[in-house]
Amino acid sequence: MSAEDRRRIAEGLAADLTYAEIARRLGRSRSTVTREIARNGGPHGYGAARAQHATSWRARRRRRAPRADVPHTTDNRDVHTAREFEEQFVAMMIETGMAPMTARVFAALIISEGGSLTATELAQQLHVSPATISNAVKWLEQRKMVAREREARRVRYFVDVDVWYHTWAASARSVVTWADTARHGAEIFGIDTPTGDRLHTTSQFFELLGRDMGQAAEHWRQALSMKRQR
Repeated sequence: MSAEDRRRIAEGLAADLTYAEIARRLGRSRSTVTREIARNGGPHGYGAARAQHATSWRARRRRRAPRADVPHTTDNRDVHTAREFEEQFVAMMIETGMAPMTARVFAALIISEGGSLTATELAQQLHVSPATISNAVKWLEQRKMVAREREARRVRYFVDVDVWYHTWAASARSVVTWADTARHGAEIFGIDTPTGDRLHTTSQFFELLGRDMGQAAEHWRQALSMKRQR
């Protein structure tokens, strides 16, 4: 990708164009544009000059030494294919709202063979400081997507097999809080007022959503339990 391509990508992001539209204007595939943005700051941090500099730096680094940060796979899958999937996975998470470094940390963990890495291993693999890893992990821990455990003097982060159940359950609890708060507001303003009616409708929506999410989480828990018993 040329410096001119990167300039046009930055302009497209500033104009709130979709990735698909930016790709069409460049004559590139959407996946290429998505990966370019994901590896260079994400949609809110992308800069043409910085992306060009970072790409040159990565190219020099590859010439000096072999890649040490390739994902560990459990089969004989081509390393390049694994790397391409990791970039695609990261780009998907960034496009759906996750911060770039947080997305990279989660991708590294979930793709690793054991589903866990130490803070030092993550820092080395992603070429960032341990403090950066710690900040990225906070968001994931709040949503129950990642847990941590102490190993002597080091910290290990891991993705539990029940990660999506815990994440979904945490989201369901947040939805219940939304419903309760909106209902309380409707009582204060009165449902016969525009504000109260709006809050009442909001509470009804989140109550319905919360019930559906709770039922889905319970069905998944039961299915996972049956799988383990086989």
